[in-house]
Amino acid sequence: MIRFNQFSLARGTKPLFDNTTFTLNPGEKAGLVGANGAGKSTLFAVLLGELHADGGDFSIPPTWQIAHVAQETPAADKTALAYTLDGDAALRAIEARIGAASAAHDGAAEAEAHAAFADADGYTAPARAEALLLGLGFTLEQTREPVSSFSGGWRMRLNLAQALMCRSDLLLLDEPTNHLDLDAIVWLEEWLHRYPGTLIVISHDREFLDSVCNVTLHLEQQQIKRYGGNYSQFEVLRAQQIALQQNAYEKQQRTVAHLQSYINRFKAQATKARQAQSRVKALEKMELIAPAHATSPFTFEFRTPDSAPNPMMVMEDVRCGYHSEDGAEIPIVERVMLSIQNGQRIGLLGANGQGKSTLIKTLAGTLAPLGGHVREGKGLRIGYFAQHQLETLRADDTPLQHLARLAPDTREQELRDFLGSFNFSGEMATSKIAPFSGGEKARLALALIIWQKPNLLLLDEPTNHLDLETRHALTMALAQFEGTLILVSHDRHLLRATTDQFMLVAKHRLQEFDGDLDDYRDWLLQHAAEQRAALKAGNAANGAANGGSNGTDNGADSGVNRKEQRRLEAETRQKLAHLKKPLQSRITKIEKEMDALNAEKATLDAFVADPASYEPAQKSKLTDAIRRQADVNARLEALEAEWLETHEELEQIG
Repeated sequence: MIRFNQFSLARGTKPLFDNTTFTLNPGEKAGLVGANGAGKSTLFAVLLGELHADGGDFSIPPTWQIAHVAQETPAADKTALAYTLDGDAALRAIEARIGAASAAHDGAAEAEAHAAFADADGYTAPARAEALLLGLGFTLEQTREPVSSFSGGWRMRLNLAQALMCRSDLLLLDEPTNHLDLDAIVWLEEWLHRYPGTLIVISHDREFLDSVCNVTLHLEQQQIKRYGGNYSQFEVLRAQQIALQQNAYEKQQRTVAHLQSYINRFKAQATKARQAQSRVKALEKMELIAPAHATSPFTFEFRTPDSAPNPMMVMEDVRCGYHSEDGAEIPIVERVMLSIQNGQRIGLLGANGQGKSTLIKTLAGTLAPLGGHVREGKGLRIGYFAQHQLETLRADDTPLQHLARLAPDTREQELRDFLGSFNFSGEMATSKIAPFSGGEKARLALALIIWQKPNLLLLDEPTNHLDLETRHALTMALAQFEGTLILVSHDRHLLRATTDQFMLVAKHRLQEFDGDLDDYRDWLLQHAAEQRAALKAGNAANGAANGGSNGTDNGADSGVNRKEQRRLEAETRQKLAHLKKPLQSRITKIEKEMDALNAEKATLDAFVADPASYEPAQKSKLTDAIRRQADVNARLEALEAEWLETHEELEQIG
């Protein structure tokens, strides 16, 4: 068990934790959430023994092995597979024992070390490490390449693979999805579901937190508060607690005002002095309730575009790609036929390296097509956001200077007001951006795009540096955007809330994806299973001896057997269809009710998250909304369980 008791810690003059207490039980999977700078990374440093308490105490079982993702990757010549295997320190220690015993010609010690190696599943370790790397998006060939050949994002994946390879009791993950595409995130979720140890994860990906975590640790006002449930359940519970605390605070303030009024009126009167004094004592003994505090939600909105051409853009037989240094063409996505209509909201799906960013760059005009034709609608104004754009910001300039370059004739106060709506107010608007965080720079880049009133937004991973609050603000703003949107993101919540159709970039082609993100997840898992099966089959085929025919001519018998087999298969299909039909009808009915409840849930969540809902006039409506929210969540959980059971029945029949 991990236990923090009256724990206090400051960094410099800034107190991060003040007499906070919480526990985490073995096997629990906790999401660690809170505003940037609240102390999430500091808490990890405490767990790793790098920082110590200023007050109170913290304990963790002394025998626990802790795994975490290293922030640096040495540019080593060892292969990606060998680097991943280094994560199993116990196995590497046994290998060292085998080497030492062999060098010393100590047969007994070598035999003992080999036995320990077998007990530690050493012979399956390379296959397990390979599976980790393949799951995180590496190809079989890449697992044999040196670490030094990989870029920064892929090295972070190697560090993650090494951490997962470790035989740990506690796994600490800090933003593990930042360098992963959706395929790898889905795989990681499945892996973490099976992980038997205790997990603490920092993430700004709410769907990832919802899928993986059963406990939420919230850092706010120098306290760490434990909530049972995933992130969505935490949001509901916290909203309920804020409403209850505010009600209790207001009620107590009325009592205090009444007592103080009595004291003020009668403390000078001899006949009432005793009663007044008793009320003074009552006030002194009263444990005052603090007013409910919720972080002010950050919101912004897109400006209405000046025009709306239709179609926005047409691509005819376009080849997207690059030129090598010697001028040779390197096609990435070929034969693209796409007509972008006004108002479309498209999410691009596909693994890293398949060409999503290349396609977006071609649409944005920053990368010329290798072939084909691209036609733009009259009045098209593109707003393009990609991670490399943060590097184009001038470090020695202020947010105000960046915006003034786009609008040299606009009054400074108007520019300041606009920047203030993106939380760049006061001195921050006139401060150099060099020390800004990645999230603040991303927010500024978005503000600069929004100022230009685009009618076609091309967003390539816009959430990578954004915290949960800013992601939520971006989601709300994009949902209300009146233009056309094409989005690449591994944030499934953002994709679900802002897009209404999906296109898949795979095998050098762009095609429509008929389904939603749950269908895409199923498709990914099925695709991964097929790849594993093909790999096993290939290994089995390579290992098997080549056999020959016995030369017997049994063609006539085979024909009869095949005819009888087809008849039996047809009968079996009919029986299965008869058994499946009621289950499929039940699934359709459940899904219909779930769709209606999810729509209602979205409305309730938006109402509860709106600060205006906490005004006194809305008190009754808010209470009803929170109560209904709990009912809807409970019904959805029951329906999801029924849906899963029915699907399992269907699979058993199949």
